[in-house]
Amino acid sequence: MKKCVMLFWSGVLGIAACNRPDTQQTIAAPSAAQAPKIMAPFRYQKTIEVAPGKYYDVLAWGRGSETMGAFEILRSDSSSMKYTTTTGDLEGKIVDAMNSDMDTDGNPEIFIHTQAADSTNAAKIFAFEYNDDKARQLDFPKLTRSQRKGYRGNDNFFMKDGSLMREFDVYDENDTLAKKPIQKRLIQYSLRGNSISAEQISKDSTSTTSAAAVPAKKESSSSSNNSSTRSSSSSRNERSSSSRRHSTSHSSSRKERSKRSSKKETSKKKRRRH
Repeated sequence: MKKCVMLFWSGVLGIAACNRPDTQQTIAAPSAAQAPKIMAPFRYQKTIEVAPGKYYDVLAWGRGSETMGAFEILRSDSSSMKYTTTTGDLEGKIVDAMNSDMDTDGNPEIFIHTQAADSTNAAKIFAFEYNDDKARQLDFPKLTRSQRKGYRGNDNFFMKDGSLMREFDVYDENDTLAKKPIQKRLIQYSLRGNSISAEQISKDSTSTTSAAAVPAKKESSSSSNNSSTRSSSSSRNERSSSSRRHSTSHSSSRKERSKRSSKKETSKKKRRRH
C-alpha cells in the first residue's frame, strides 16, 4: 500500500515538473521588417501617395556610372486606369523626394532634391506640377549672389505650412575646408501661377558686420583730413615764423647801417672842427 502511495505522488510530481515552464528558455524575437532591396540598374526609389489610388514613384537608375544617370516619376492612377512616366537626366544622386500643393489649386507638385557628386555638395531641385496625367516642369530659382556667399552645399529641404523650405550652413570665405559654420541661412519658396519665388527668412550677420565697418572707414578718412589740416596749419606757422625772423633780421640790418652812417657823419664833423 505504501508503495502504491509513493508511486502515486512520484507520478504527480513528475507531471507537475513537465508542465512547469522553463524560465531559462529564450523566446526568439520577431525579426524586424527589412526595406526591400533596390535591384540594379535602379539606385533610388520612393513612393508618394497624394490621394487614394494615386501614387508617384520616384526612381533613379543607370548602369556604368555612379554619378551619371536618369530619374523618372511613375504616376499611377488606379481609379482612372492611367499610367504615365516623366523622365530627365540626372547628375549626382537623389537625396529626397517631396510633394505639396503650394498654390492650393488641387494639382500636386513633386520636388526631387538632388546633390552634386563633387566636393561642392551643391543642391539642385527638379520641380513638376501635375494636372491629371500631364506634367509641367517648373523653373526652380537659383541662389542669388548674396545667398551663395559662404555656401558649401549639404542643403536640407523640408515642407512647412504648405511652403518648401531650404536651410544650409554658412561658412566664412576663408574657411575653405568648411570646418566650422558661422550661421544658418533659411529660404522659403512659394508658388504663384506658373512661377516659384524665393524669399530669405533668416538675417545674415555678415551683412551687419560689413555695414558696421563703413563708419570706421569714414572715421579713418576724417582722421586723415584732420592730420592734413594740422600739417597745413603747421606749415603756415613755420612760414609765418620764418617771415617774422626775416623781417627782424632785415630791421636789425637797417639799424646797424643807420648807426654806421651816424658815426661817419660825427667823424666828418670832428675833422672839420680841427
